[in-house]
Amino acid sequence: MLRAEDTALVLLAAGRSRRFGDRDKLTERFLDKPLAYHVVTALEAVPFRCRIAVVCQTSLDFAARGYTVVENPGTEDGQAGSVRLGVQTAIDQGASAVLIALADMPRVTATHVYRLLDYAEGPDAVIASSNGIHPTPPALFGANHFPELLRCCGDEGARALVRGGHHVITRADELIDVDTPEDLAALRTAYGLTPEVAAIRAAARRSD
Repeated sequence: MLRAEDTALVLLAAGRSRRFGDRDKLTERFLDKPLAYHVVTALEAVPFRCRIAVVCQTSLDFAARGYTVVENPGTEDGQAGSVRLGVQTAIDQGASAVLIALADMPRVTATHVYRLLDYAEGPDAVIASSNGIHPTPPALFGANHFPELLRCCGDEGARALVRGGHHVITRADELIDVDTPEDLAALRTAYGLTPEVAAIRAAARRSD
């Protein structure tokens, strides 16, 4: 089993959000906070060796939440560029494993992350999440895979490694990622946040 205390959390928060137009989807409100802060809150009690947020021109203050913030100026290289930056920072901070999570997956839980750690048996581990159909982040990588992660390129990122790893199944709704305004609207609706309710809450926040 890999320990959280030896593992770096690498949160990828530099996506270009092209399908959101000019809006930064990670700052969009869901329930009581910006979308990206849900996974931050869910994992804040997990005793990771370090927490790293790879960002691109965001107004969100990950540093105030205990993260080393790494700016990715080259988002044209896709997710892989963020993976490389995050993994290199994890190596520099002495981690022997990395857990790669996405900031646009607001329903991930600490319980599931501990299950990933429980399945990991050492430096060769590749443990990914799954909804029972396809693998997805969060995904855990032991140190023997660091060189390969540092060589990955394009939008594939670490997906080839993930496909060949062990997959831990959890509920599909825990692994929802928000790529479009329609995805966010559907998630809000699932939690009873109709447009009318959302407007009332927004007005209340402005008056605070």
